[in-house]
Amino acid sequence: MKKVFLGGTCANSKWRDELIPILNIDYFNPVVKNWTPECMAEEIRQRKECDFVLYVLSRAYSTYSIAEVVDDSNKRPEKTICCIFNEKLPNSRMLALTKQELKHLNQVGEMVKRNGGKYFKSLKEVAEYLNNN
Repeated sequence: MKKVFLGGTCANSKWRDELIPILNIDYFNPVVKNWTPECMAEEIRQRKECDFVLYVLSRAYSTYSIAEVVDDSNKRPEKTICCIFNEKLPNSRMLALTKQELKHLNQVGEMVKRNGGKYFKSLKEVAEYLNNN
């Protein structure tokens, strides 16, 4: 069974809770309560071994997540996926991206696409792609 690395925005974002139930493939969720050097090593291993590396960027994205998705789109474009998540989740305090943030993140997504990776604008599109490839 194929497997996807669920990278990208953490910071109490609940996008993984929305995506996981609609996936028909295995996944690695790097989010843990206590981040340790062992967790970092496992994340690096999973990024290399998973069939797909997904980076979802939303309101609480980190600059490191942007660096990771661009790095992977250069090194492993055939398995790199970027998604700009600009939807407010039910029962969440996560705000939509501002026009300026959305513009900048869309430029990151287009860069990933130019590098040979995939770029989506919804979790539903991501799940459809992952479940059919």
